[in-house]
Amino acid sequence: MLGRKAAGERFFSLELKSKEAVKTASFGNGRGDRVTIEGTIGTLQRAEFEENSVLELVGTAGTLRIDLAREDLVKPSQKLQEVKEK
Repeated sequence: MLGRKAAGERFFSLELKSKEAVKTASFGNGRGDRVTIEGTIGTLQRAEFEENSVLELVGTAGTLRIDLAREDLVKPSQKLQEVKEK
């Protein structure tokens, strides 16, 4: 489903039950190569890690999956300490 191609690279997938859930989607609108996808997954029903490597947010209108492991999540204070130690 989701996988890393290069070190640190993250992937996501967004699956919506209806195009009614899409607010905007733009591809190469003349301002560079930016892509914007906005919408709603509806009311959050579940947020959990699948196989400890994919964060899955399930809503009434769709599902968002992000290639993100539990160990990737750190408290801001931990991150500051890591930066200071380097």
